[in-house]
Amino acid sequence: MAIQNSAKIKTKHNNLYLRVLKGHFATNHSHSNYYIDVVAQKSRLSEAKAVAKELCSAYNYSTTIIDTILCLDGTEVIGTCLADQLTKNDFMNINAHQTIYVVTPEMTGSSQMIFRDNIVPMIQGKHVLVLAVSVATGYTAKAAVEAIKYYGGEISGVASIFSTAEECAGYTVNSVFNPNDLPEYFTVPSHECPLCKQGKKLDALINSHGFSKLG
Repeated sequence: MAIQNSAKIKTKHNNLYLRVLKGHFATNHSHSNYYIDVVAQKSRLSEAKAVAKELCSAYNYSTTIIDTILCLDGTEVIGTCLADQLTKNDFMNINAHQTIYVVTPEMTGSSQMIFRDNIVPMIQGKHVLVLAVSVATGYTAKAAVEAIKYYGGEISGVASIFSTAEECAGYTVNSVFNPNDLPEYFTVPSHECPLCKQGKKLDALINSHGFSKLG
């Protein structure tokens, strides 16, 4: 199954599209039949703002406190736009200081998340929202939840651009896109992959940075 040309799928959200490649892809934890390209949402200011606006609506007029946004997978631009949205005058934020920290974790060689001493005060005793590119297997988001708890933070929830799960580590996942926007999409452990069972070779390895073709 060779990689097909990229497609730009219009969604119900204004100015937001799903850019996808169809093929046989592998991450460290799973196989899928689509690579969802979110580089534009992470890097282009207008799209980052649109993603942030959609995510913000899930927390508007709620009792959720957000002191810190923990950005995973290079979502800092979206995180900054989301923090800006959440601290606007018309947002009912019960955050005591009416400001939000936007931070990223440091990864060790063994893929553990750590925070240096000068970052810990932005996590410890704070209500932290986890922001990810996608939540499919949930490994990265779960690791973030564990790290926040280890450093004494409280979880405000999990937000992502795309998610196949409604909850992660016991917390609700709010996402802009879900499988309803891409009905044929699947992500499964490698030993359950239907494409592998059909004898179809992998087309590319994928992660939050992009994809690398094989062969």
